[in-house]
Amino acid sequence: MFGRRRSAGDRDRDLGSQAVDEITEAGETAAGGEVQASPGQAEEVGPWDATEPHPELPRVDLGSLQVPVLEGTDIQLVFAEQHGAWVTVRHQLSELQLQAFAAPKRSWLWDEVRAEIVAEISGAGGQAEEREGPFGTELVARVPAEPGQPASGMRPIRFVGVDGPRWFLRGLFAGAAAADPAAAAPLEAVFRGVVVVRGEQPMPPRDLLELRLPAEAAAALEEQARAQQEQQQAQQEQPGNRFATAPNPFERGPEMTETRLPRGQRPPGFDPPDAG
Repeated sequence: MFGRRRSAGDRDRDLGSQAVDEITEAGETAAGGEVQASPGQAEEVGPWDATEPHPELPRVDLGSLQVPVLEGTDIQLVFAEQHGAWVTVRHQLSELQLQAFAAPKRSWLWDEVRAEIVAEISGAGGQAEEREGPFGTELVARVPAEPGQPASGMRPIRFVGVDGPRWFLRGLFAGAAAADPAAAAPLEAVFRGVVVVRGEQPMPPRDLLELRLPAEAAAALEEQARAQQEQQQAQQEQPGNRFATAPNPFERGPEMTETRLPRGQRPPGFDPPDAG
């Protein structure tokens, strides 16, 4: 988990306008005060492609995504068998989930992806509609609190999408940020400051761009796993310990481990990760 945690004296400070101002001012400086928007997308300063000038901000390098580290936010890299990998950015009672995909050179994905998301949400007993937002056309939806069980109550979520050069970035806002503009502002600022590293390798459209832990974090997790293994081994070797049990070869290791989709497999219909 990465991020700058606020001190107790700072928690009542409004981070939304501060974060937006920081990224907007830096973006205008880097881009000469003008930003070109893709078709159907509102004029904003980001997200950015790694090959274009972008504002210098503290960012954590997660491979295909470089995510701004803003005060009061925590960043986590999540791996799952069904949906591949995504980045979760949390701020207070809100979270933003980020995924980047390969895209065609001469067409946009967001229009067709929105239609697929609407169909999936409707099929699950939810409701979704389009509206114009700070990143262009977006989806606001209400989905069952328990997947597939509309009787469990409904919760709001919000999808945004940006088409870049040979990539597509999708954001999912959940919690307070899905319905409250003030709560969404800090996470929208994070989304604007994301830098996408597409790379030059050919990839089928809609394949997930690779995410990985920073070298320091990966080394720390390996060290943690090694220490746990040594501790278990020492306990097993203690004489007279009749309660000792053999190590379980199927026991899970550290929570942040990397799971890759099989070659060629795509996340079905851009199923959204659980935002609960």
